[in-house]
Amino acid sequence: MKSNLFNMIAALLVVSVCSAASIGYVYQKTSEPIAQAKQAKIMSAIQEMVGTFDNNPIEEKTAISGNDVELYPARENGTITSVAVKSFSNQGFGGKIELILGILMDGTVTGYKVTQQNETPGLGSQVTEEKFSSQFVGLNTHSNKFRLSKDGGEIDAVTGATISSKAVIDAVQKAVSAYNNFAGAISHDTEE
Repeated sequence: MKSNLFNMIAALLVVSVCSAASIGYVYQKTSEPIAQAKQAKIMSAIQEMVGTFDNNPIEEKTAISGNDVELYPARENGTITSVAVKSFSNQGFGGKIELILGILMDGTVTGYKVTQQNETPGLGSQVTEEKFSSQFVGLNTHSNKFRLSKDGGEIDAVTGATISSKAVIDAVQKAVSAYNNFAGAISHDTEE
């Protein structure tokens, strides 16, 4: 084939069309398994944070408008016993941090599980470890301040990873706020 502008454009066009078709095919074949894997990861985190339940919390998901937080009520015998709250912060050192926070209906935090993070390995990623996350267990949404100790709260930051620690606090505060609104709405409904 003779090398001229038309032939180069034609070859580039053929390669581009084939590449786009290949990418589209791979996306189509992998999008469903990826979505199922994400759902399984969320369900696993919910089970870890709220314990036992006899409903499917994902089917009862409630999106909280205004802050993009999702609540997953866990029921036993039809009564909501706890809530898993999927929250996030865009303030991490490595970008977005997503977590699931477990809260009993009396406001007691059962813990959190990070489901997505890009923090520095061995430093900021320590927010996923029990040494840091265990500080939240047993705190109450009604009586505790979810802040770092240097800001007047109860949580000690990961040494050398204050930004990552603050990002987790930000995500937890969003989750607590969403829970308080949810619990307030439920108690208001039961009073009527």
